[in-house]
Amino acid sequence: MEIVIEELSKHYGSVRALDGVSLRVPGGMFGLLGPNGAGKTTLMRILVTLLAPTSGRVTIGGIDVMRDPAKVRERLGYIPQEFGFYRSLNAYEMLDYIGTMKRIPPRERKRQIEAVLEEVNLTADAKRRVGTYSGGMKQRLGIAQALLGDPDLLVVDEPTAGLDPEERIRFRNLLVRISGRRTVLLSTHIVADVEASCTGLAVLRQGRLAFAGTPEELVERARGRVWQVEVEPGEWDEVAARVQVVSSRTVGGRVQLRVVADENPLGRGVPVEPGLEDGYLAVSGSVQREEWLVHV
Repeated sequence: MEIVIEELSKHYGSVRALDGVSLRVPGGMFGLLGPNGAGKTTLMRILVTLLAPTSGRVTIGGIDVMRDPAKVRERLGYIPQEFGFYRSLNAYEMLDYIGTMKRIPPRERKRQIEAVLEEVNLTADAKRRVGTYSGGMKQRLGIAQALLGDPDLLVVDEPTAGLDPEERIRFRNLLVRISGRRTVLLSTHIVADVEASCTGLAVLRQGRLAFAGTPEELVERARGRVWQVEVEPGEWDEVAARVQVVSSRTVGGRVQLRVVADENPLGRGVPVEPGLEDGYLAVSGSVQREEWLVHV
């Protein structure tokens, strides 16, 4: 299902959360990257009809989101950052409640609930109270509720925040598997989530579109601008003030930095092959690292 966004803006007084964003999402697994506050959640909420834009136009599968929101809702599933699950209900009861709100007939609702529980690997835990679920299990239940009604589009907002590495990998693999016959729009600030799963992506920066294309094209934005340089601990502040530091580690009392810079930092940097995180940093001017690696 194709998503077409044309000159989309959303203003809160003098604050421009989105500023003239135009983007085409052809289908499959598509990532939306950007630092916190870039406008990702605002865009997601407009797409799922929870928020009206100040100006611009969005169509999903040819349906105008503002003119016919009810028809759009029939074709999408939404996985927000925070779930409002009832902790005292078990997974089956929770899905039955949501399926009722989606007006799925009882017999068909039972069939779909059993199918989505199987798809997200929660069948064995379907009778457990949701309040006893781990973070990863709740995220999988979030996918299950979004899949009820067999939507053509899944909108997923910051799904792996707070998950441990194994749960994150399982969650990403699940999204890839279910994207084979539907569009999945994944909003995140974690580059690794997009790198591992998406064939197309866009980067938002301060409410504006900074990049749209393939992961390979984003990597190329950093080519010739990524360096590895060793500095004394006392030189850290000087380098960090002049370039964008992607990562660091301590080696033998010196600090080894990977940086993005137009020129050779301190004149002694060694050029290295760029990666997706380097490309993201090159176009966004910000990096959200999952961990700070230090090796003594």
